[in-house]
Amino acid sequence: MQFVMDTISSGKEDDGKQDMLLYELKNILDNKSIRTVFQPIVSLTDAAVIGYEALSRGPEGSPLEWPNILFKTANEYELTWELEYLCRCKALVKAQEMHLPGMVFINIDPRVIHDSRFQKGLTKEFLAEHGLDATKVIFEITEKTAIEDYKNFRKVLDIYTSQGYKIAIDDTGAGYSGLSLLAQTSPHYIKIDMELVRNIDKDGLKQAMLKALNDFAVMTNSKIIAEGIETIDELATLIDLGIPYGQGYFLQKPAQGFLDITPDARQFISSRNDQKKRELFHTSLTIPIGEIARHDPCFSPEVLGYKALEYFNANRNVHGIPVVKDGKPVGLLMKNKFLANLATQYGVAVYMNRTIGLLMDHKPLIVEYDTPLEQVSKSAVTREADDIYDYIIIVRGGQYYGMTTVKQLLIQTSQLELNRAKHSNPLTGLPGNMVIEQRLKHCLTENTEFAVLYFDLDNFKAYNDVYGFENGDKILCATAELLQNELRRLAVPGVFLGHIGGDDFIAVVNTLEVTAFCQAIIRSFDERIRDFFTEQDKRQGFIVTKNRHGVVEKYPLTSLSIAVVTNKNRTYKNPEEIGEAAVLLKKHCKMTWESCFEIA
Repeated sequence: MQFVMDTISSGKEDDGKQDMLLYELKNILDNKSIRTVFQPIVSLTDAAVIGYEALSRGPEGSPLEWPNILFKTANEYELTWELEYLCRCKALVKAQEMHLPGMVFINIDPRVIHDSRFQKGLTKEFLAEHGLDATKVIFEITEKTAIEDYKNFRKVLDIYTSQGYKIAIDDTGAGYSGLSLLAQTSPHYIKIDMELVRNIDKDGLKQAMLKALNDFAVMTNSKIIAEGIETIDELATLIDLGIPYGQGYFLQKPAQGFLDITPDARQFISSRNDQKKRELFHTSLTIPIGEIARHDPCFSPEVLGYKALEYFNANRNVHGIPVVKDGKPVGLLMKNKFLANLATQYGVAVYMNRTIGLLMDHKPLIVEYDTPLEQVSKSAVTREADDIYDYIIIVRGGQYYGMTTVKQLLIQTSQLELNRAKHSNPLTGLPGNMVIEQRLKHCLTENTEFAVLYFDLDNFKAYNDVYGFENGDKILCATAELLQNELRRLAVPGVFLGHIGGDDFIAVVNTLEVTAFCQAIIRSFDERIRDFFTEQDKRQGFIVTKNRHGVVEKYPLTSLSIAVVTNKNRTYKNPEEIGEAAVLLKKHCKMTWESCFEIA
């Protein structure tokens, strides 16, 4: 009997609470007391703000202040349309009053799409009345609500897109509809739920899922927006994956006005994208390990074992803890070894309330930020078998900077080689035109001394005609090898070597003093090139073949022309201007029937 009375009493309390929420909701609707805040949506390639999501809040201090409770209550009392209409109006009016820069993303529940009041409530006339352009309005439709009739749903969306509105699918990856909603709606934007973004830097499965979604978006002419970015490592991973847009507290919190992103976020986006461009002409021999560091938190050696266990349990994808004292790493606590010790007899009793300094590895692999990936890889694989998959700790100036895993090290090394292969000349393996152009642009933006050396083989067509293309390819490969060896032997600063195509090569160096380099390269070339001619041709110093007009002509042995363009006396605006200057110099060089160079 007492249980029944308690149940009745509890039911009355619940009814009273519900009555209070309904009263509060009607009060909000009657007084139009919705607050609108805006959070920027940001390009992850150039840090530009492309638009703002309008987020609705109830009155401060109200039981319906937070949107999850506010909209849940409206749905329970079948007032979703009324609440959403009020939120839309408030957002659009405020956007107009504050002179909206870019686009505004307006949240829409799919259940109100078919409502005739919705179809009448956001017409072009409504927007015109408030001075807004339909092309700036994005309907953001949540995926968390199931859609039963895709056909009619699509028809309604078509009506709006034909008027200039755009569509975004919100919370992708968190709802019921999954890929069906994406396939049926063909959205302009796909907003990735924050649960897929959370700790993505530590979760390879999430990275693979997001990469697949981004590939899908590219194929369907959609754009991915990653929501809920809260850490610098999450942002770094998204940039590395090629995700075009992002949103989250790390970039900027929601605010009453149209705020720009934080200076730290802007700086990081710029530097990370610059790093990606540099990787086009990086190899595992040149890229520093610090550029793939993950900024995991570190623990003091005085931390107790139960704290470490709590941390591992709360972060399932973390398998190691850097142990740091006074800013310097002193050890590493790997999860598998820690748990193995706890599993021993009395292990829990012994270690849970003792410091992790008792269990940590006192001699982990610690490397400086500037150590090349290849060197770190060699050090990592020479460790004892039990330690080979342990984290690698990275320091900068002796201070803890971050860490990386063996898996990430292998992935990055493989990716560098794939990038190099993808953008390399198939014959010589040297970087091709895309990478060459990026390197030249990099020179022009660095505002430092540089020289661009264009190498061109003279009489190479005649050689191919006489000796065949197979032997011609051997000369090209030998020339590439010779240039690499000479530039390395001469310790040319900041050297980059590329293969433009055919018999044209290019080197970029960070110095104006190139006379000695050119002389040394020509001496080596003239000596090596003779190996590709018969004794008779070497003795007479020429070969005989038909020219372009079919007339038999004598041609000197293949020689090397080097046209050198520097920024000593001239400023160049783009790579095309450098190329034009080099063409003029090459014409002068080719007037000499032997290897030579000319510097401008």
